Amino acid sequence: MTTLVCTGASDAATLATPATRTLPYATYPSFSSYVRARQPVLLRTARSLTANPCDAEDLLQTALTKTYVAWDRIEDHRALDGYVRRALLNTRTSQWRKRKVDEFTCDELPEPEPVPGGNDPAERQALHDAMWRAIMRLPARQRAMVVLRYYEDLSEAQTAEVLGVSVGTVKSAVSRALGKLREDPELEPVR
Repeated sequence: MTTLVCTGASDAATLATPATRTLPYATYPSFSSYVRARQPVLLRTARSLTANPCDAEDLLQTALTKTYVAWDRIEDHRALDGYVRRALLNTRTSQWRKRKVDEFTCDELPEPEPVPGGNDPAERQALHDAMWRAIMRLPARQRAMVVLRYYEDLSEAQTAEVLGVSVGTVKSAVSRALGKLREDPELEPVR
C-alpha cells in the first residue's frame, strides 16, 4: 500500500494563494497523527469513489490538503472523518463535472467470469472483484450511498448527513442500487 505523505506546513504553504502566504501555516502534530491513524480507512473510501487506485490516492491527498488548510477552523475534531469524507465527495463530484469521457464500455470482459463457491481464496477474490466492478457501474450518487452505507458501515441517518440529503433519499437510492446489483449478470453465479 502506498503511504500518503503529509509533511505539514511546507505542503500546505505551497498550495496557498499569495494572499494567504503572509503568515506561514502552523504545524499541526494532531493532523499528522490523525492522518497516520485514519489513512487506511479514508483511502478505502477514496478507492470506492474512483475506478483507479492512483486516482484514489490523489483524491485523498487533495481532501487531506483541504482539511489541513481548514484545520484550525474545524471546531469538533471528533467529526474529522465526516469532514474528510465530505471533502472526498465534493472533490470527486467536481472531478466528475469536469471530466471528459475517457471510459468506454465493452461487450466482453477481458477475462472469464469468476464462479464463486467454496473457501478458495482465489474464488473469494474473484467474487470481491466482480462485486466492485458491479458497484463501479452504479451511478455516482448511488455508488457513494452504497459505499458509505455498507462498506463504511454508516447508518442511513449518518449517510444522509454526510451527503446532505434526507434519510428517505438514502433509503430509496440504496434500494434502487441493490436492485441493480441483484440484476447484474456478472453476479449471477452468486444467486
